[in-house]
Amino acid sequence: MLERPRQDAVEPRLQTLLLTDLCDSTAVIERLGDVAAARLFRDHDRLVLQLQQRWRGRLIDRSDGLFLLFDRPVDGLGFALDYQRGLGPLGKPYGVQLAARAGLHVGEVVFGTNDEAAVREGAKPVEAEGLAKPVAARLMAMARPGQILLSPTAEAMARRAAGELGAELAGRLVWKSHGRWRLKGVPAPLEVHEVGEAGQAPLKAPRPAAAKAWRDVPLWRRPAMLAVQVLAAVALGIAAWLLTRPEPAIAFAERSWVVLGDLHNTTGRPVLDKSVEQALRLSLGQSRHVNVLSDQKVRDTLARMRKSPDTPIDRDLAAEIAIRDGAWGVILPTVSEVGGRVHVTLELVEPRTREVLYAASAAGDGLDSVLASVDKVASDLRERLGETRRSQARDFKPLPRVATASLDALHGYALGQEAYAQGNFVQAADSYRRAIELDPDFALAHIGLMRAYNALDQLPRGVPHLRRAQALRDGLASREQMYLDAWGVQVDDPGRAADAWMLVARAYPDFFQAHANVAYALEVRNQHVEALPYAVRAAAPQSEFAPLSMELLGRVQMVLGERKASYDALVAASRRGLATAQAWLAVWHALGDDFEAAEAAWPADGQLKQTLFERVSIYLDQRKWDAARMEAARVRTRASADGPRARQSLMPGAVVAWALGDHAAARKGVDEIVEAALAAVVRPDNAMDQRDDAALALYGAILGLRMGQRGPARRVLEVIEARPKLAAVQPVNALLAVVHARLALQDGQAEKALAALDTIKDGTEPMQAYVARMEAHLALGDVKAAAAQAGWLARNRALAYAEYGCAWCQQAMNVVDARLAALNARDLEDPEQAPRVGERMRSPPARVLAAAAVP
Repeated sequence: MLERPRQDAVEPRLQTLLLTDLCDSTAVIERLGDVAAARLFRDHDRLVLQLQQRWRGRLIDRSDGLFLLFDRPVDGLGFALDYQRGLGPLGKPYGVQLAARAGLHVGEVVFGTNDEAAVREGAKPVEAEGLAKPVAARLMAMARPGQILLSPTAEAMARRAAGELGAELAGRLVWKSHGRWRLKGVPAPLEVHEVGEAGQAPLKAPRPAAAKAWRDVPLWRRPAMLAVQVLAAVALGIAAWLLTRPEPAIAFAERSWVVLGDLHNTTGRPVLDKSVEQALRLSLGQSRHVNVLSDQKVRDTLARMRKSPDTPIDRDLAAEIAIRDGAWGVILPTVSEVGGRVHVTLELVEPRTREVLYAASAAGDGLDSVLASVDKVASDLRERLGETRRSQARDFKPLPRVATASLDALHGYALGQEAYAQGNFVQAADSYRRAIELDPDFALAHIGLMRAYNALDQLPRGVPHLRRAQALRDGLASREQMYLDAWGVQVDDPGRAADAWMLVARAYPDFFQAHANVAYALEVRNQHVEALPYAVRAAAPQSEFAPLSMELLGRVQMVLGERKASYDALVAASRRGLATAQAWLAVWHALGDDFEAAEAAWPADGQLKQTLFERVSIYLDQRKWDAARMEAARVRTRASADGPRARQSLMPGAVVAWALGDHAAARKGVDEIVEAALAAVVRPDNAMDQRDDAALALYGAILGLRMGQRGPARRVLEVIEARPKLAAVQPVNALLAVVHARLALQDGQAEKALAALDTIKDGTEPMQAYVARMEAHLALGDVKAAAAQAGWLARNRALAYAEYGCAWCQQAMNVVDARLAALNARDLEDPEQAPRVGERMRSPPARVLAAAAVP
């Protein structure tokens, strides 16, 4: 077993720390609504990125505010001034006035790297700690809206270099001291300074910060001040007691987590068991204020406690889970039937003391009243936890409207969600279908069924359910409306999918499905670096679909070379029964050339419900040619008779035939691939599959060109380039450039080939672009450049496997090329070997690799 890495720290470094807080951000969201607020915050992110680049800042953390580090105080001040100035115009088009408070300090910072397990639990990859951080935080907390407060060291160093901000700006700055202040945790008093532009900055005394910052008042002034403060405190205390004495106050923080205990059902009606719990999750899920820990996360915690996943979650066990997982409280639901009336009760329990902080109850006649009662108690609880009626009125819709009035349908939906979270998409689809049969207008079930079909590579069967959900959109809650809208973009305009999902993730930071879908969309575009933070967030243990996101995270980390983190994520997903994660774990072992472990990790046939190509690639990687041929034939048999996966399953067999030098069979395979893929491109079921079919056709054309076939490439270009919108989507656009480069190479025009490849050179181009670039450099006699491309290909074997391409159908070709590149990179170190490498490229890969000791 690999050792778990520890958190390492380096020697302290002197840094400038800037902490900011965007004032009243929640109120801004409430005023603007979801979509407009998401656009505003997207503009805000652009402003921050622009200023980071201008002032050379390093963003360490963000939530409603920012934590940045700078090498010099003047850079931190420049960022803060430009940020304050930029917020006004940013909010103006939206009719809101934005302002931030900021604290700037200079001090020693200790950097640490969290281990992968901590990152999966929600920790930042990099931590910056030390006394300097709370000092900067105290200064920020004291600041008024629009105010920048500085420590003495930061003020002196920034003021001395202020001329670097520009003579005009430096001349407008006003520097002011606000006297000595005491900061909690800092032994000596600190002189607090302010800097700002005249007419814009408050230039007023900071505000005391709730026992964390207060004026260092001289002794002779303290008695009078103390008397005033005592009188004020007494008056406020009496007023607070009079206002709040009917019920105890609940110190609940917005977006805190709660554990939902198992339903105590005394009615003797089993249909209520899953239904009421799912209803509560849906009703509370409409809140921006309350987050319910996912059932999957609760079961994982039970496993850590060495308890069976089926252990009933009663009061004591729920409280222990809450303490372990850092949840604020426990919700215990009960449903009972007395005299024909069904009662639904919620108890809110403090986990450490087991004290009941609040109880809400509602009753109605018969089972038909249960959903209305759930809505009532959930609404009462949300209000008791501090969510305003205004906020609820905007976000809340009754369960019969937002979900279904049928308890049986809700029960089926709950079973579908459970099965989907475990990667059992066939069972999930069956459960969602059952829910729809019971209530044809159950929009969430239609979304679930569409999502299950997509996971099964049968999106055409899911599209009618997407359309049905879109027709029922008005009945959904705000979050689910945005989720549905983003799926519409994903299916109809996949080129904009990442942006659509980012809007949802921004508006609902704890909606993990949105973060996962951002990562998936970026993965398709080979933007793995950008996908990583979204995948990390999606794989949070609180996520309902954490195992699926852990697989995604493991794949992204694999590409980025984070071997240990990738292994941990894939193992965690595999242990939750996710068969596809086991397949990627086999890939992980193959990348370490441990093919015996790869074979052992491969899931049993009974576990797999999808057609996977990875085993063909693993056999090719270890030069088991006959096994690869047999597995490619098996893949084609396993694929459904029609649909995208059936077409994609043609590719591995064609690649195996090419690798073995059976060009007749390979060319026949290319013709089949291009014919099937182009037929689907011309008559698409949806834009998402059309993109993948276009990519399949282009990969088929590339394989054909490598064997001298020009006809398939010409047909592919004619069809795809006649559809500009499709041709502009990635990876289609990049693959078009590779096909043009390959045609130029066949015509002996290597410089033209490089020019075509340069149009897509941005670090996200497909692996086949590097292969073509290597061949072009060799054709021009530039051995050094060819060696660089070969070296890159050899170092990126993980990308060879994990690049999405045509839903991984090109994986086998990539893996063979990566193996060949390792051999070529070694030989190209000697320029005299270049002709030999060029000759090798025209030989069947199996013959080349069999005759050489491959690194």
